[in-house]
Amino acid sequence: MTLPAPAVDVPPQPWTGRFDGDGGDHRRWWQAVTPYVHGTAGAEPPAARPAVIVGFASDEGVRRNKGRTGAALAPAALRAALGPLAFHLDRAVSDAGDVVVADGALEAGQARAGQSIAAMLDAGSLTVVLGGGHETAYASYLGVAGSEAVRTGRLLGVLNLDAHFDLREEPVPSSGTPFFQMAQAEAAAGREFRYAVVGISEPNNTRALFSTADRLGVQYLLDENCTADRVEEFVAQFLNNVDVLYLTIDLDVLPASVAPGVSAPAAYGVPLPVISAVCRQVAQSGRLLHLDVAELNPEFDIDGRTARVAARLVNTLLR
Repeated sequence: MTLPAPAVDVPPQPWTGRFDGDGGDHRRWWQAVTPYVHGTAGAEPPAARPAVIVGFASDEGVRRNKGRTGAALAPAALRAALGPLAFHLDRAVSDAGDVVVADGALEAGQARAGQSIAAMLDAGSLTVVLGGGHETAYASYLGVAGSEAVRTGRLLGVLNLDAHFDLREEPVPSSGTPFFQMAQAEAAAGREFRYAVVGISEPNNTRALFSTADRLGVQYLLDENCTADRVEEFVAQFLNNVDVLYLTIDLDVLPASVAPGVSAPAAYGVPLPVISAVCRQVAQSGRLLHLDVAELNPEFDIDGRTARVAARLVNTLLR
């Protein structure tokens, strides 16, 4: 069967980083990542699936949500943070380039990204999207929901590491609406909406949002309750009730001291070791189908701190 090719706007660019020498013992990410060639992944076991990176250069959803724009610059900043890391992965990693949202055309950009993600998933890859505002999540969902894995009936779970539900019921999509859009799409497809959130900040989500979450059966943990043991148990229970997982990380789940470069810095947040442990738990589950990282805003980052944290989490997820 001929698989449709990804529809990116900007082809992959050369990666850069520190050079310690040639050969596997010296390799860093920038030396290991190759341009994506569609349809070469093959039917490999889940642990060996090659990973494909695609950028979603968008802050239109943040603008519509009245947040601090700048997340469109995040894919480049994330690649720059990943590039110098020592490469210890046992899987191949390639870069498919970027989908770019221009002139406010968010919905069209999400559709293009979804098409690209679905094509890469169906070709046998583990897909990694570098956002972008959290409107990235709906682009990811379109790809995951359009993939063969979900079309053929495997139970999809969406796990969000985030201070916000992003369940706004609004006529115009934004970075605050993606999970409500998913709930509507899952209902239209006759599927149960399986959505869980780690890190909800009660003061930053209105009563209306909590009511929507309860009505939709959303599972969540408040940031103040995110001890290591409680989070591990929460995530394990969620994983046990799904076949495949889409993991999305909104970097504002972390304390502002750890992740200052986001649209909405967290006054409290979930400690980095807890979030990192979730990433290891998900990576070891064998259920991870797709992941994305959202809400990095390089314009407000300090010494690349947030980008480096995000790069470390991506590295953990692909181990």
